[in-house]
Order: sequence, then C-alpha cells, then structure tokens
Amino acid sequence: MIDSSPSSNAVLPYTLRNHIPLASPATREPTDGSEPYLRVSLGFTPNWFRSRLGIDFSEPWHRDPLYRYETLTQMKELLHDLFPTVPTFTPRYIDRIYGGKKIEPTCATISGINGIMTIPAVYGIPIVYSSAGWPDARAGVHIPKEELATLLPFNLDQNPVVQDIFRQMSIIEETWGPIYGYLNYQGILNIALKVRGNEIFLDLFDDPAFVKGFFHHIAGTIEALSKRIQARQRASGFYVNLLSMSNCVMNMVSPEQYGEFVLPLDLYLSTQYERFGIHTCNWDATPYLEQLRKIERMGYLDTGIMADLSLIKQMFPDTHRAVLYSPVQLESNSEEQILADIHRIATEYAPCDIVMADVEATTPDSRIRWFLEAVEEVNASYPAP
Repeated sequence: MIDSSPSSNAVLPYTLRNHIPLASPATREPTDGSEPYLRVSLGFTPNWFRSRLGIDFSEPWHRDPLYRYETLTQMKELLHDLFPTVPTFTPRYIDRIYGGKKIEPTCATISGINGIMTIPAVYGIPIVYSSAGWPDARAGVHIPKEELATLLPFNLDQNPVVQDIFRQMSIIEETWGPIYGYLNYQGILNIALKVRGNEIFLDLFDDPAFVKGFFHHIAGTIEALSKRIQARQRASGFYVNLLSMSNCVMNMVSPEQYGEFVLPLDLYLSTQYERFGIHTCNWDATPYLEQLRKIERMGYLDTGIMADLSLIKQMFPDTHRAVLYSPVQLESNSEEQILADIHRIATEYAPCDIVMADVEATTPDSRIRWFLEAVEEVNASYPAP
C-alpha cells in the first residue's frame, strides 16, 4: 500500500501541506515530517506545459487515464531536469513495468480530473475544457434557485460525472495498481458561486433560509462524494483520508456571514476526516481568524502575504500554515523586495509553505531557480522545525 498517512517524523498526525498536482489547481496532501522551515510549493499552468511539450489538456486529458499518465511522466521528467532541487518533481519509479518502462505511481492519478469543476458538474453545470487551460463552467449557465431549493441528496451511483471517475479509477487500478491522487472537491462558497452564480451573494441577505439549505446540500455532497472516492482509493492501496476546503471567495462575504452560513458546515466536515484544512486563497485572512479558530485540529491554513502573519502564527501554532506568493510578484518585484518578503515570512510565520502557483510561460526559468536558491539560503540560517 502507498501510505500517505502520518510518518513517524510528522509533527502532528492531522496536518496538511499545500500540494499542486502537475498542470492542476492546488489542493492539499498530508505532511510527512520532511518539510523544511520554508517549503516552496511550486506549480505551473497547463499553458506552461503546452508551450514546452505541446500537451493537449482538453477533455481526453481529463477522461483518459492512460493518456494522462503518459503526459504526466513527461511533465515530471521535464520539471526534474529544470528544477532538480524540488522534491515533488523527482520521479519515483518502482520496479514494475508499463509500456516498457518502470512505473511512476504518482502519475497513475485522479489528481486534476475536471480541475475545480467536479462537484459543480455533479449539480449539472456543463464543463468547458481547454487545450491550454483548466476546465471551467460554461459561461452564464446556472441552476435556478427554485430547483436548488427542492434538491434531494444526489444518487451518486447514477450520476454520470461520478460514474466516469469510478470508471477511471478502475482503469488505474487494473493498469498500475494503487489509485493515487487528490481530487479537488473545492469548498462550499466556491461551489455555490459556480452553481448559483453571483446571485448567491444577494441571497445571503434576501433569503438566508434558502442559502442555509443550499449550503447544507453542498456540504452533504462534498462529504458523500469524497468519502466514497477515498474509500475506493484506500481499497486499491493508496491511503487517503482528508478534506481541504477551498474558500477562495471568502473575502466576498463578511466574517459574520462566514460564521453564520459556512463555518457550521466547515466545523462539521472537519470532524469527519483524519485531516482537514482551509484554503482562503491570496487574500487577507486576518479578519476571519476568530471564526476560523473555532475549528479544532485545523490541519492547514493559508493567506496572502498582506495578512498579519505573526497573528496567524500566534493563533494557529499547531496548524501547518502557508502564504501565497504570486508569480506576478516574482516577475515584477526587485530581488531586494523578494528577499525582504522571504525573510519576513521566515521571521513572522515559519515554519510554513510558500505557495507559488499558476506560474505562466512568461516567467523565466532562471528567475524561478533564483527564488528557490534564495529560499534555501534563508532556510540555512534558521533551525530545523
């Protein structure tokens, strides 16, 4: 069995770290005790890989695990050649053969399937695929409020989106063995926005009873689907028992609204998994800290660099923390400013992840290598966590 449960070196058995599957939106994975004081979590857009390798990321990439495996091994080998100091880019070949080559088990994965659109698609939102981008919702298509208000729990066994994922998992197990990966389940606010549209923010004021019922349905769908998929993965030999909620639009609601409408569901879901964390995206999470602190055993929490990093560390000392540092900042800021930011993160916030996601083809490889080296130099001046 491939074990992603706690290692003997893990500080706490419920923490998560940022994880960016190749050419996929970020999610989270278990910590394993090997994390340095500052850990860079580096990820690239599909367009970055298409410009280098010519890979087509349209629907077959998301529906055909054989094609996806072939492309992922190419991507991982390229990244390892370019950035050999990043551990997650190092191929992990084992002594089993597929296609005349040793198997790389992390590439036999469900990570990245449908991007952030799996659960919105379960609700009936059509997915639009792109040859050089992530899947997204068809523009302007939302589910009417009247229909959402009367929804019963989904029969997931009969849902074509879920059926396709299980079909792919069967192919992965039959071909390679353990079903690796972390499907992106998103979070309540993100899914509500995709399914209902911008009207959901008006509903918070105009029809709070509807919102609470709709959010409860979303939470139930996340729980039912994630538990079903993760049980299938565990049975195949890949251990996974976690949930990471992506609350990317948290700053579109007030802390009080988050506390009333979302927090009770996040609190419940946090008790249903061995590991649980919350992604707030590249925003200032500071106004929401008092609400978020109500979640016990918070395994992961991130924020933008504009937040009160010292306060977050003080309030969440046992949480694996992360700060988002965008490729735009890497390209536009001076080396002096970037170094100052790295030292600030190390002084006020670490041990933590520095998340640099969505790197585009415009960012020079040399700039990324310089950033990685700069973080390593700062790491050398701080004690091991």
